Amino acid sequence: MTHKFSKFISYFFHPINFSILGAILYFLFIPKYIFKPQEHTILIVIFLGTYIFPLILLFLLKKFGMIKSYYMDTLEERKFPTLLFISLTYIIGNWLFKSSIVDILALFYFGFGLGLIISYIMLYLKTKISLHAASIGGLIGFLLYFSYYYKINLLIILILLFILSGLISTSRLKLKAHKLSEVIFGFTIGVSTQIIVFLVYYMM
Repeated sequence: MTHKFSKFISYFFHPINFSILGAILYFLFIPKYIFKPQEHTILIVIFLGTYIFPLILLFLLKKFGMIKSYYMDTLEERKFPTLLFISLTYIIGNWLFKSSIVDILALFYFGFGLGLIISYIMLYLKTKISLHAASIGGLIGFLLYFSYYYKINLLIILILLFILSGLISTSRLKLKAHKLSEVIFGFTIGVSTQIIVFLVYYMM
């Protein structure tokens, strides 16, 4: 994998993209019918709240020198944005859960929020995890219980996502943005936090 291709993979599959991707996959494969106006409203709110607003936020943080790059490579750069992203994911998750129409989708954002809380705590332990790996891991974890809950076969998509996770992880290592342990830890947190949130919901 070349350095240029690694940069492309890291940029194109930035963690910020996975929130809206999870919602799109949810509506593509959910077996129950949801009124299209409701679906479109939910997607628009998620897109604005987890993509457009964070992009504006990252732009402003970079403009005012609070972060040096959009990848937030240092421990200090990650602290403030992580707190804001935790708030955003829980606001979105709570809104979705209260609607009672898409409660399984709400778990996806609660899982992401839990993963971000763990990553935030790790920053104070002088450890950063790969948010790229955590994001793709979170999407995989979500689709695992999504397919189990609705009894649908998503094996091909899951295989493709596992391959993609390998590409993303390799790109982060190639760019020397993370150590192998940080990538593995990030992916593990991404998957496990999703499963934990689902198990809590399932046993309630």
